[in-house]
Amino acid sequence: MLALTGCSSGSGNTSPTATSGNAPGKAADTATFAEPPNTVPNWIWPFSPLADFSVSNSSYLQYLLFRPMYWFGDNGKAQISDSLSMAAEPVYSNGGKTVTIKLKDYKWSNGTSVTAQNVMFWYNMLKAEKTNYAAYTPGQFPDNIVSVSTPDAKTIVFTTDKAYSQQWFLYNQLSTITPMPDAWDMTSATAKGDCATNESGCAAVYKYLISQSKDLPTYATNPLWQVVDGPFKLTKFNADGHLTFVPNPTYSGPVKASLKEFIEVPFTTDDAEFQVLRGGSTIDVGYLPTQDLTAAKPANTGPAEAGPNPLSANYTLAPWFLYGVNYFPINFNNPTVGPIFKQLYFRQALQSVVDQPGILSSAAKNYGVETTGPVPLYPDSPLISQTERNNPYPFSIANAKKYLTDNGWTVNAGGTSVCAKPGSSAGECGAGIAAGAKMDFNLQYASGNQTITTAMQSLKSNAAQVGITLNITPAPFNTVTGTAIPCSGKTCTWQMGNWGGGWVYAPDYYPTGEVLWETGAGSNSGSYSNPAIDKLILDTTTQSGTAVMQAYEDALAKDLPVIWQPNYTYSLTEVANGLQGATVQNPYSAINPEEWHY
Repeated sequence: MLALTGCSSGSGNTSPTATSGNAPGKAADTATFAEPPNTVPNWIWPFSPLADFSVSNSSYLQYLLFRPMYWFGDNGKAQISDSLSMAAEPVYSNGGKTVTIKLKDYKWSNGTSVTAQNVMFWYNMLKAEKTNYAAYTPGQFPDNIVSVSTPDAKTIVFTTDKAYSQQWFLYNQLSTITPMPDAWDMTSATAKGDCATNESGCAAVYKYLISQSKDLPTYATNPLWQVVDGPFKLTKFNADGHLTFVPNPTYSGPVKASLKEFIEVPFTTDDAEFQVLRGGSTIDVGYLPTQDLTAAKPANTGPAEAGPNPLSANYTLAPWFLYGVNYFPINFNNPTVGPIFKQLYFRQALQSVVDQPGILSSAAKNYGVETTGPVPLYPDSPLISQTERNNPYPFSIANAKKYLTDNGWTVNAGGTSVCAKPGSSAGECGAGIAAGAKMDFNLQYASGNQTITTAMQSLKSNAAQVGITLNITPAPFNTVTGTAIPCSGKTCTWQMGNWGGGWVYAPDYYPTGEVLWETGAGSNSGSYSNPAIDKLILDTTTQSGTAVMQAYEDALAKDLPVIWQPNYTYSLTEVANGLQGATVQNPYSAINPEEWHY
């Protein structure tokens, strides 16, 4: 989402110290959480289009209220959590084609039970509106379901079109399901719908729920969103990012919230957050901007290990690393520059001017790892191939220049390179690229985070050395994610968009990549398409083991569907001394404030 082995919690200072006398929320029994800079929740319905499919919406809003059927992230490890899942793990029969799921005893806050019909509500909605759901991939869930039945109120049986890898089906297919309450099956504030029992009734319900999802000022008062099965209820919501939650007294999960309130607060920049954080009296869980570290940590330490903490008097430093990859998409369908982006040599040249080691050691203070392909390089895993470990496109200005000159471009270092040899033969610029075409591109990036800003400035400077002009402009996170979406035709004008975090593998928890790279996938932002890659992805869904994964990952790493960026440690989390339960962090980005307490 707009991040399989255990994720180490590191060997640094990650254990809570003695209770601080001025711990911010201790006296009131509350906890205040600082949202990432310029990143605020703006979509409450857990059925999200790509523009609203983000960590800020899922982890900081939706998951607190509405629980997915299966929960991933188990005591800091990148794996399923049986205790926090609303259903037992599926049972496979009929040669692997029959999948039986048993729901646990959960209740909605209005007193009704979470039932198989609530799962069918989700399933019917997905069938009817799959192209509007960001995690949809053509040919996969729900297209690969031949039939579904509900033998009783707690059982769902799916029959698939063929046998799939059982880990993949659980981690990347069933993982997308979020049961929806009967109270949402409405076509207006007063008219009942029938989407839960009839797919043909879903269009009208979808239209109504979309309209309510866009009405941000009513999030805390709309009766729809007051029916929850998660550990919290929303009592205050401001579109600027100020949110307040209180415990849901009917939550059926194993851990009930003990805080009286959980509060989220926004900041436009990481510097603004730091000015408040270092005061030590307002924020219970915040983040330390890398530029405010007193020193870089040793280069040979993992991204989830802590280095020196300048705020140790009031806070415990607990670096939070997510299981994902960082990149920015380029728009293959842009009518002007798309033909250039479709040339592998151009993507190779642009990737070669990304100085990942330099950015990590300087701007990121060694908090992070490189991204060299679709499988994260941390934590270490048998899934990581030698191609990724060796980086097929290391930082090299000389290599970048050669990629361009070998393919018909006159390189103007410090200026703008131009196509001197149009055509589609060897040594020419490629199909659709006219003589005199210029390497001049617009790159919008998420504002507010100095590390990302520094990385973009570095990329602009390095690219200029081979005549690739990047016009970089900052914009709020939600603006970038709302712009860099799949499109086609004359209005498909965005060129490059960097929201700063790439992708956390959620709800596609096994890194097979179909949601991101397969032709027509819902989160394939740049509309990348390669039939050979599609075939390799398909293989990973039906076969188990590392060989099939590495064949896919090697091909994709070399073909560059996006421009890989350093995978920064997501947050240098600072937890108020004495606040228990917050230092073990979920590698898929979810937060569990129901486990926090003073």
